[in-house]
Amino acid sequence: MQEEVENKTLTLIISGTKFTGRLLKAAISKYMAHRRAVKQDKQRKRATPVTHRGRQTVKQLTCQNQGVSNIDFQDQDIRRFHRIARKYGVDYAVRKDRSATPPKYLIFFKGRDADAISAAFQEYLGQKVRRASRPSIRERLDHYKHLARTTGEKVRKKVLER
Repeated sequence: MQEEVENKTLTLIISGTKFTGRLLKAAISKYMAHRRAVKQDKQRKRATPVTHRGRQTVKQLTCQNQGVSNIDFQDQDIRRFHRIARKYGVDYAVRKDRSATPPKYLIFFKGRDADAISAAFQEYLGQKVRRASRPSIRERLDHYKHLARTTGEKVRKKVLER
């Protein structure tokens, strides 16, 4: 916190014994040169465009001028795709089309990322097939409940020990 205050403040120390007009003029000109340098730094920072990575808006994606392609995505579980696309380092944007029921998604991506997006979709579909092939937790739980009921009743014996 103290460093920020020190960096933002300008201390102007002028010896009071030999205070002349020339000295005041030199101090003011140094201050103005400092202000010009700060202003140029800010303009230089604004001039460099910010490149977004990963998930972004459609507007940010189209502003990068690299050609945009899209894919229809009908699955409701879009979060799993986000994880995989992040792993592959793909720049993409997702747009939800609510006119259809159930809503579908449009995934926009850069033209140069076509190979990476196809690999990401292959991995996503592989995960989806693996999940569909194994039974869900509820199905397994129902199966074990059924087994517990059919294996026979437990016989309770009370034995008194002396």
